[in-house]
Amino acid sequence: MHVTIAYALPHEQLLEELNIPDETTVEQAIHMSHMLEKHVEIDLSTHKVGIFSKLVKLDQPLREGDRIEIYRSLPATPRSAHAADDKKARIRAKRERRGKEKSE
Repeated sequence: MHVTIAYALPHEQLLEELNIPDETTVEQAIHMSHMLEKHVEIDLSTHKVGIFSKLVKLDQPLREGDRIEIYRSLPATPRSAHAADDKKARIRAKRERRGKEKSE
């Protein structure tokens, strides 16, 4: 059975084509590709994986022609980081208001 393993770096997309036995799982195929040895930053306990952009579990059996994608964590954009900071500030202000109301 023929499958492809894909892992995208910021400026490069890595594709590894494999011939694997039937009944191979996503995790087994990733190990067979040696992608984990080549890219030590990949941690299957935290990185999500998918087949053709659909999230799957590591024990998912593969089918002929599947493309396994290893998703890396994306850095927070300045806008989303700013929004998170704003939300924390609102929560903190709300707690402070509640504290003042209780003490009065």
